[in-house]
Amino acid sequence: MSGEQRPGRDLKNFVLPELGQLLETGDPWEPYQVLDSFGRPIEPVATYLRDLMAADSSPLTPRSYGMDLLRWWRYLWAFGIEWDRAVREDARDFMLWMKLADKPVRVHWRHRGKDPSEIPPARHDSPAPGSPNPVTGKPTVGKKYAPTTRAHCETVLRTFYDFHLERNTGSLLVNPFPLVRSRRSARANAHHNPEKEHNKQRTGLYRPKVPKRIPRRIPDEKYTEVFAGLRSHRDRALLAFWVATGARAEELLTAKQGDAVVGQQTIGVIRKGTRAYQELPATPDAFVWLRLYQEESWNKGVPRRRAQPLWWTLRRPWRPLGYDAARMMFNRANELLGANWTLHDLRHTATFLMLDDPNMPPVYVQHILGHKHLSTLDIYNRPTRDDVISAGLAHHARQEHKRNNPPPAPPAPAYNRDSLDVLFGGSPG
Repeated sequence: MSGEQRPGRDLKNFVLPELGQLLETGDPWEPYQVLDSFGRPIEPVATYLRDLMAADSSPLTPRSYGMDLLRWWRYLWAFGIEWDRAVREDARDFMLWMKLADKPVRVHWRHRGKDPSEIPPARHDSPAPGSPNPVTGKPTVGKKYAPTTRAHCETVLRTFYDFHLERNTGSLLVNPFPLVRSRRSARANAHHNPEKEHNKQRTGLYRPKVPKRIPRRIPDEKYTEVFAGLRSHRDRALLAFWVATGARAEELLTAKQGDAVVGQQTIGVIRKGTRAYQELPATPDAFVWLRLYQEESWNKGVPRRRAQPLWWTLRRPWRPLGYDAARMMFNRANELLGANWTLHDLRHTATFLMLDDPNMPPVYVQHILGHKHLSTLDIYNRPTRDDVISAGLAHHARQEHKRNNPPPAPPAPAYNRDSLDVLFGGSPG
């Protein structure tokens, strides 16, 4: 089957069909399911996701993996290919389509089922897709799949097929997403220099090159403007804790009411990767905003017990605040400034603030951030976009000042008067 020839495909005009769905179940044993067009779980995907959960992955891992697998399944459905009979040409065409084609335009869930004439037109004052944001300098979301998305998708699909090859599932004979040829034919690290670090060997053949991301910090004056644009004490408390603790957005949302200890000025969270409980230091201002939010929410009827979640929705029926709702809250504040910062930029901002303190050892910053290796902080030693631009403008200003204010001409060399007297016959004195 590996040598099967596929008919030519019109990838330029191909549109990914919106079939199936990724369903959040609320079941801790199976938090996400990938369903086919009839609403039935796709068994090979379900088996793979259960294996991920057994490997102590984060509950969010099945969500991100499920999205990539659903995209691949939609591609297979469109061309009538069985998942266990896909060959390298199928994988090649799929990754080529992800690289060159525009992302499918999805109708917002609020407008699904409506007549096209009832859907409001897109805003014309928004920046062009992929162009730098005038406030932050970060590129806006582009029309095409980002290299990080394509790289993640390739890794997920390659490990998915490796998993089923080991289990000898179905009629699968080869992995349609192979490794780079040199990685498959040669022994790993065969000619490795022991004085250098080992290179990563498992590189997919169709995996794109991913540019290194530069962490972004929110300037103090812009952070103040974002903070002023928030609508509630809850949102102000959240923002203050994110910048004070450096916790990931979803980590802070795991805190219970008993985890916020005012006397010790700490808040406890569940770490994303290890699922370990950790107490993080915070600022007094964060606890002030938290107290204002709690008094207001308790008076409205939000459950008040130590084991209850700390963060809730602002309206009935009361529900624990989820990541998507928190992200939309921050995006609304961003829109007031025309910015496109993300919740993760708050974590970068907290890291920069801690590293800027000469009395804060980096090893403590590493522990607060929950990084496994101290070398992870090396990305913060690189100059940021704002630092580079400021330094460049200062250089041009110095050059301009030098051109407009040339140095004075050097004085004429001094002469020896005694030598002139001898030359012209004068008398000394």
